[in-house]
Amino acid sequence: MKRFLNAFTTTVADQRALLTKNCTYSHGFTMAEILLSLTIIGVVAAITLPSLTGNINERTWATQKKALYARMSQAIPLIGSINGYADSETFITGALSKVLKINNICDKDHLEDCGIAPKFITLTGNTFSYSVPFKMSDYNEKMTNMLASDATTTFSYSQDDSEAAAFETANGESVILFYFPKCQPDMSESVNYFVQPKICVNMIYDLNGNKGPNTVGKDVGIMTVLYATDSVVAAPQPWYRNSATSSYTTDHNEAQQYCRELDPEYRMPNLDELGSMFANMTLLDFGDTSSTHAVWSSEINAANSSQAWDQSFMTGYRRIRPRTENLAARCVKR
Repeated sequence: MKRFLNAFTTTVADQRALLTKNCTYSHGFTMAEILLSLTIIGVVAAITLPSLTGNINERTWATQKKALYARMSQAIPLIGSINGYADSETFITGALSKVLKINNICDKDHLEDCGIAPKFITLTGNTFSYSVPFKMSDYNEKMTNMLASDATTTFSYSQDDSEAAAFETANGESVILFYFPKCQPDMSESVNYFVQPKICVNMIYDLNGNKGPNTVGKDVGIMTVLYATDSVVAAPQPWYRNSATSSYTTDHNEAQQYCRELDPEYRMPNLDELGSMFANMTLLDFGDTSSTHAVWSSEINAANSSQAWDQSFMTGYRRIRPRTENLAARCVKR
């Protein structure tokens, strides 16, 4: 029995020694293991961080755009009639600043003092630069002077040019503004007409001033006020291209389906959104502007449901067409 107890005691002692030895040599990581772990973490962070940061920025910009649109939509109706102001700067100081919180107003020669970047990246990645004074005719000549024709019709339009002013909102957005004092009200037109006279105010906004990326579809967007009375604010966020490279691609029903399939957030633009897109076609890169280039509107002819309105991006002319015709579709978010 004594020998048995001695053997048992030795075994327990040996086990304790072995356990102590293992603990002594297993309490941490080697320097090589730590460096390897840090390297792996760094590689993973380098891959995922830009994507994560980009997603956060996009969500932030989307929220800011909706907030700016809401503030402007609430402010504009408080002005009453949009007509009666001399120029862009006068409209900001005499009308807009009374209904919207504005920190800074800049005249036509000092746009940069309101945090306006000297150039923008367009919707398809091109660069648009401007010089001061920044005139609408330099931005989109079709808004002020246009002559075009197709096989059956000659289109001609002209109105006074507009020089931009700028302002900074209390929320930090920088805005370039063009004002058109002779704009017309909505008359519920039932025949073809030009959109240009319906545009009263056109704006290019940058959510974070000149900090960058100064890119349309990210921190840069467009906003347009239409109709001299009972004014409407449109702020479309268009898809970067039409439904196909050809101008004529889909009938009206197919255009609706195309937008639904593109993304649940996209839909066909209404006439007000198409008006805004026409005024800002330079930043949206409507490259194909032949006289026959037209885009479907979501709006149906009130007198005949088999017809719908479209918008020409060569002329600004709006027509009622049979919904069976094939035109382009340019989908938008709101």
